[in-house]
Amino acid sequence: MPGTVLLLAASPNGKGRLVDAASVLPVLAAVPPAILSGTDTANVVELADPLEPQAVLTRLRAAAAAPGPLTLFVTGQLHLDRKQRLPHLALARTTPATVRYTALPWHWIREELRLRPAGATTLVLDLHADQETWELLRTVPLDSGRNNAVHGRIAPPPARREVAAPSYMKAVATVLRSGHRPPLAQLHQQVLARTGAELASSMLLSTHTGDGGDPHDAISTAVRGGRHAEADEFAARWEEAAARAHGPASEDALHWSEVRADLAMFAGDPVRSCRAWLTVAQVRLGAGQPADAPQVEAAVDRAHHQWGAIKDAARARELGPALAELRLRVPGRREGALDHVQQHLRQLQTS
Repeated sequence: MPGTVLLLAASPNGKGRLVDAASVLPVLAAVPPAILSGTDTANVVELADPLEPQAVLTRLRAAAAAPGPLTLFVTGQLHLDRKQRLPHLALARTTPATVRYTALPWHWIREELRLRPAGATTLVLDLHADQETWELLRTVPLDSGRNNAVHGRIAPPPARREVAAPSYMKAVATVLRSGHRPPLAQLHQQVLARTGAELASSMLLSTHTGDGGDPHDAISTAVRGGRHAEADEFAARWEEAAARAHGPASEDALHWSEVRADLAMFAGDPVRSCRAWLTVAQVRLGAGQPADAPQVEAAVDRAHHQWGAIKDAARARELGPALAELRLRVPGRREGALDHVQQHLRQLQTS
């Protein structure tokens, strides 16, 4: 089965740049796709200094949905948004004041990868952090998802007015250009041996995936085999068990509600997916979660996305008012999201 590789290198234009992230892409692009992926054949997607978080999300979502192994090579810099103090990957237009709207929230990466089976996804990271983010990450590790292997480093900010080099990722590319891809934990050690003292101040990342008996694996296998009803039935049992054990508004139960919403999307049922995401958002808000909490924003954004995919005008009209009501409370990060819902709803009502 072919693999998928996503090469993402991003850093701000101008004086906010901590690392020359895009300089690593020519070196990585010179490595044969099969070596980057560790499979016989591979599709490679390259994103060099992208401008818009939503554009990156679209590419990431497509890569996460592809069957077979997925490897993400991510080079760039991390900042915290001022409102929620959550790590974001800076993009070309990011400034300290606009992180929330112009950078890629790191939890988007984790969310898009969460339904992939354990062992199928690897992240290779060469990240620099600004001082505020560096201090936070010393006590709160960067969460890249429990089912994913992660190798790389996070470096502190360089000296004032200096732009750092992505030396870890360049060393990765150099090793891989030999034409052989060792197991990634071994590759990580080879890179450390090459770069040595240069990475002495960095946080080194080398984590493996959790248990292959995870229920997400069985669900993912059913989805990839086209057995969508079986996948949903399995997830529904876990959702019911979590609700009984911890309550329907518990994170465990909501997690499985979100899995079922994703499964409806994979099954090509945007009505069921939209309704499920609306319910998740309403439950989270009803439990007292703030309107700008990442999980609340994500639920409303996904409900909005699935609503836009509904072809049956009557079903779209049925769900539109609930979405509009939620959008009033949860405007999200995309400008004009509420206007879009209201305008589309007017079109549906006159059609």
